[in-house]
Parts: sequence; structure tokens; C-alpha cells
Amino acid sequence: MIVHPIEGDYKAYFMLSSEEILAMVNQGLADIRLERQPFGLYEPIRYVLSIGGKRLRPVLLLMAYNMYRDDVVRAMPTAVGIETYHNYTLLHDDVMDRAEVRRGKPCVHKVWNENTAILSGDTMLVMAYQMVAQCPSECLKQILDLFTATAMEIGEGQQYDVDFERRMDVSPEEYIEMIRLKTSVLLACAVRMGAIQAGASDEDSELLYRFGECIGLAFQLQDDLLDVYGNFESFGKKIGGDILCNKKTYLLIKALEGAGERQRKELESWINAKEYNPEEKIAAVRALYDEIGVRPVCMELINSYFADAKSFLEQVSLPAEKKEPLWCYALNLLGRNS
Repeated sequence: MIVHPIEGDYKAYFMLSSEEILAMVNQGLADIRLERQPFGLYEPIRYVLSIGGKRLRPVLLLMAYNMYRDDVVRAMPTAVGIETYHNYTLLHDDVMDRAEVRRGKPCVHKVWNENTAILSGDTMLVMAYQMVAQCPSECLKQILDLFTATAMEIGEGQQYDVDFERRMDVSPEEYIEMIRLKTSVLLACAVRMGAIQAGASDEDSELLYRFGECIGLAFQLQDDLLDVYGNFESFGKKIGGDILCNKKTYLLIKALEGAGERQRKELESWINAKEYNPEEKIAAVRALYDEIGVRPVCMELINSYFADAKSFLEQVSLPAEKKEPLWCYALNLLGRNS
């Protein structure tokens, strides 16, 4: 299962577009060799890696690398490795959440079964380490230490998420720390991995890590919003899943915090209901969110993290034109114009 850098001509100027980098990542994923047996273990891996996605983490990694060097294929194994790792977490998350759809396609545990999803996910974790370890030897320890620390944090974030299911007193601060660990640190890790392999200074690597961390927080909060207010076509999975699972998202936490007596009773009755019409529950909880006014509060926090991300990137010791593609990618990621 060796990942080979993409052969052939790639544009030999310094800055590649995010679209060009995405195409390289998709090719790199398609080139992963999965000839081993048993077929039932590896076919789900082919399936999950082939159904697309934004590929945020490998694109961020390679764009950060490309800010300093133009030989982007040198960092491709690490980029493909971090995307493989991310998809491993999704296989397990979908089993734990009893999700049905991922990126508009049936989840692995629905196409096969839960045991297969767990085993294939475990195999993807090992593959990811094998790929990441193909980074340049001079930064191998630093990259593996960062990757391992990040993987530990993601597990901690997942456990907090599970713990929150049994609590009604989760604070907004606890939630932010949970999503920082579960989601944000992997984006931050990706950006820093790219910077490290490109030879960036420790100061720049830290600033880029903080940039990725803030973008990750803004992205996850926006994901929470889209789960309630988005649509299936753009979101890639059913709307209202968090509401049906009673997930302690920022929206629910702020709603419980800001609800009056009647509103809190209504929210708790939906949370505690054992039998209900799913569409009715989603509509009722969304109406309570609108009544309590949590949507603009969430948007304000997203904007705050977005501003922090911009500030961190501006401090990176590179000319503005070298940082512009990464910033434009972040703008597009969050659906911004400026």
C-alpha cells in the first residue's frame, strides 16, 4: 500500500491553484494500491475514498507547502495520508452516530455492516501512518510527533462528544473545546505539516497552525448551522440529523442557555421524546432556535474566528501574494467574498 507521487508535468511556477492541488490529491488517492486480501476489508476503503469530498486537509497541507516551495509532489504522501486518516474517523463516527448518508452516498456500515466499517477504518488508520511516514527524512520525527499528538486530541474530542450526549449542562466553552479537539486540530495539523515539510520557520509554522485552528472552528460552527438551515443538495447529508440525535451543538447549547421557561420545557420535551415524527421534530426545534435567536449568535462567533484566522495569516513572514491563494481558499470554504 505505497503511495507514489504523481508523475508527469505539473506547472513549474510557484503557486498552484486550489483546483490544481485538489486534482492532484484526487489522483493521489486514486493511485493508492489496495490489492491485498481479503476483498471485504479493502473494498470499503476504495468506496469511501472514491465518493469525493472537499479534501480540505490535504489541500490545506499542499497549499501551505506551496507558499514556500514549488515541488508540491514532495509532500503528496503526507497529504494523501492525512485524508486517509480523516476518512478513517468518518467511518467510525458514522457508526457511532447511526448516520445513513455521507457525501450523498450510503455510509459504509449501511452498504456493508458495522463490523466491516470498524475493521476497514482501523486498517485506514494504519495506512495513514504508513503514508505520513513517507515524508522527508529530515522532518520525520517532527511530522510523526505532530500527527500522533493530533490523533490523540481527536480521540479526546470524540469522547467529549459522547460524554455530552448524557449531559444537559454542557457550556458553550466546553463545546468549543470539544470541536477544537474533534475537528479543528486536524485542519491545523495539515497546515503545519505542509509548512514544516517546506522548511518554514517555527514562528510561521505556529501562526499557520493557529490559522488552521480558527478556520476549523469557524467551519465546524458553520456545519452546525447548515445541519439546521442548509439543504441536502449542498450539505451532502440529511438536514436535521443533529436535532434528531439530540447532539449538543452550539445552537442547542445556546438555545437551552437563552430559553425562557416555556421554551426550555418544549426543547426538553423534544429531547426526551421516544416516539416522534422526524420532520415534525426538526421543524419544531428549528422554530424554537429562531424564536430564541441563536442563529445570529452563532454567526457572530463564526465571524470572530474568521477574523482571527485572517490576523494569524497576515503575520506569516511571506509577501502578501504568497499568502493570497490560501486566504482565497479559506474564503471559498466558508462561502465568503471578503
